[in-house]
Amino acid sequence: MDTAKRLEIKATKQLRDLMSKHFLEIDEAVCTKTKKVAWCTSVGPAELAMGMGFRVYYPENHGAMIGSTRLATDYIPYAVANGYSPDICSYLTADVGGYLKGETPLTKAYGIKSIPKPDILLYNTNQCRDVYDWFSFYAREWNIPIVGINTPRSQAMVREEVIGLVAAQLKEMVPTLEQVAGRKFDIDEFREAVRLSRKCSDLWNEVLDTASAKPSPLTFFDACIHMGPAVVMRGRQETIDYYNLLLPELKERISQGVAAIEGEKHRFYWEGMPIWGKLRNM
Repeated sequence: MDTAKRLEIKATKQLRDLMSKHFLEIDEAVCTKTKKVAWCTSVGPAELAMGMGFRVYYPENHGAMIGSTRLATDYIPYAVANGYSPDICSYLTADVGGYLKGETPLTKAYGIKSIPKPDILLYNTNQCRDVYDWFSFYAREWNIPIVGINTPRSQAMVREEVIGLVAAQLKEMVPTLEQVAGRKFDIDEFREAVRLSRKCSDLWNEVLDTASAKPSPLTFFDACIHMGPAVVMRGRQETIDYYNLLLPELKERISQGVAAIEGEKHRFYWEGMPIWGKLRNM
């Protein structure tokens, strides 16, 4: 793809500002100790933490940053030398390797010296069982609590007993979260976080649906970049505000027949994880 012909989305500036706010807020929480920090897997129980006032950080997003900045090959050998197999998840080995080397792309991007040390680790194995091993490394390294959900895999359909199992594990996380947060769980705050998270997900789904238009108003590159707020800031009003800015811009392109790529003739459907180090070529 000739990137010179890709039409820049106007909302991208607001996206950069929003992502910067996310990381700088977490860094401030660590430096000033004004808020507790929770690490969470990408589709983990973030709403529980957000409903209790935690700043939430996503190591998988950090792994993607390492890939997109092409630092993974520098960091992974440090994890391998520490005993990790080179054949397992490169998100895990790149992130752990960066920690062991004492480097992070957050420094160049936002002036943040190191990854934010968490007060608690939250995981959900629904997308990958390796996340438990990943977070267990940091739990041992910093002697902090790790709690999460071990989701049954390969479910052909949603069953009541599976819902019950996951719900029970969510409830079991609350006492530990209360202890770390130093406050009681508030069901109304949790419901509000869930409401905002669902609204964010619905808006992001609408954004992705615009790509079915001919010509498409956004590219695969655009989708990978603009999903950032939905990944790391769902459950917050600022994310909803952002997608309420992005979506009308894309709909305006559709109404005017404006293509993200000039002279669109064919399109490819990408299934699977982005190749972050080659993203601009996709």
